[in-house]
Amino acid sequence: MTPHGTTTILADPHEIVNVAGMRGLEYMVAAAKNTALDIKYTMPSCVPAANPTLETSGAVITADEIKQSYDQGLTYGLAEFMNYPGVVNADDGVLDELLVSLNAHKMIDGHSPALHGQGLNAYAAAGVHNDHECTQVDEMLDRISRGMYVYLRYGTVSKNMPTLLKGVTPQNARFCCLCGDDLQSVTLRETGHLDESIRVAVQNGIDPLTAIQMATINTAQCTGLSDRGGIAPGLKADFLLVDDLEHFSVNQTFIDGQKIAANGAYLLTTDDSVAGFDDLLETVHLDNFSADQLKLKLTSDKAHVIGLQSISRTQNLVLPVTHDADGDFHYNPSEDIVKVAVIERHHLTGNVGVGLLSGFGLQNGAIATSIGHDSHNLVVVGTNDADMVVAIDALKTCQGGGVAVQNGQVIATLPFVIGGLMSTEPIDSLIAHQKAFNTICHEQLNVTAQFDPIMKLGAMPLDVIPNLRITDKGLVDVTKFEIIDINA
Repeated sequence: MTPHGTTTILADPHEIVNVAGMRGLEYMVAAAKNTALDIKYTMPSCVPAANPTLETSGAVITADEIKQSYDQGLTYGLAEFMNYPGVVNADDGVLDELLVSLNAHKMIDGHSPALHGQGLNAYAAAGVHNDHECTQVDEMLDRISRGMYVYLRYGTVSKNMPTLLKGVTPQNARFCCLCGDDLQSVTLRETGHLDESIRVAVQNGIDPLTAIQMATINTAQCTGLSDRGGIAPGLKADFLLVDDLEHFSVNQTFIDGQKIAANGAYLLTTDDSVAGFDDLLETVHLDNFSADQLKLKLTSDKAHVIGLQSISRTQNLVLPVTHDADGDFHYNPSEDIVKVAVIERHHLTGNVGVGLLSGFGLQNGAIATSIGHDSHNLVVVGTNDADMVVAIDALKTCQGGGVAVQNGQVIATLPFVIGGLMSTEPIDSLIAHQKAFNTICHEQLNVTAQFDPIMKLGAMPLDVIPNLRITDKGLVDVTKFEIIDINA
């Protein structure tokens, strides 16, 4: 990030905290000490993301752990509060978490997709500062009108910023900030971070100074980082040198007055080792898995099917399906509908949620990953149960990452051994490995070209973003926050 001009990030480690609880947070804090980048962690607020009745996480975070993180100086504020129904409905546990943060004078990050009207009023009144889930201009303006900041997202998958920029004016620009959100290493390395967001904003008609403002002082003011965000007496000497403001090619990056990066390279010696966390290398806990656990009980000729879209949200489609005499789904190569399942991997519960997915493009094979936002159970998609079982077994063997299978053979792996979420590979090696994995998924398994296979699959259990998701408990109607029957 520093070669691209980023000097400070506020990071939400809810991925590894969902897997390993406070132990995961402690690991991230220890790892952050190995870089000059100023990493301020926010305390994961929703672990699990919504409700334990909807999914099984590796850990549960309550107000007690949040207060502990503040008291120990581990976190800067409260991370995105995804359980917005809990806020609107005044859930006691939710209010406890908010009050602990407000009483400690901590910032509270938001997450409120499609929330509006009185619900949004209640959410903002609870002390939430911002939101990064806006996909349309009217959503952005709704939040700004209530005094909230809006993060315009430009990530590897979710690229809402160009649409939202149409609503940015000289009057409201001070409430607009730029952010990434789920940027893959290959995107950071080859495309950029906030520097790319600035370039895209300028290309979409935003004045360069306004775009820079949205990436610097606006965010500093939103998050309460009053010691940075501009170049002025008394502020931290965090700055960068660029050729020109429009193209925003970063030449040098300085943090606390020290040159940290130049000409696209990080200048300091790095030490990636973090001792004392070997337990995070074995987090995929699974008994013997069989094809019987993937069977569906279809009793209708129509089913609720997760419909993929290019944006982060999904559709709740009702589509005709065929099934055998026992009610199990019958795959038809001429139709883009495949089986998808989520397998609990933390507590050996044996929970398996099975559903159907449309729009992924997969043909003749299976893909599995241990990245399954936010509880990070195993997610597998396939055209046949046998390949799906092989993929799950391979994930257990490598303790996480991504696996592609065809005709009973593993044809590609991408190991993520730290919590089943992160790689120990050097970044350039990891990027090459990711590209090779994606190429196999696209060319041999026919996954839809614009989708990153793991990132797209990893979003399927995210039961706080509309509309239809799947967890280890089954199909989740996010608009109702309840498990529904697959039969329509």
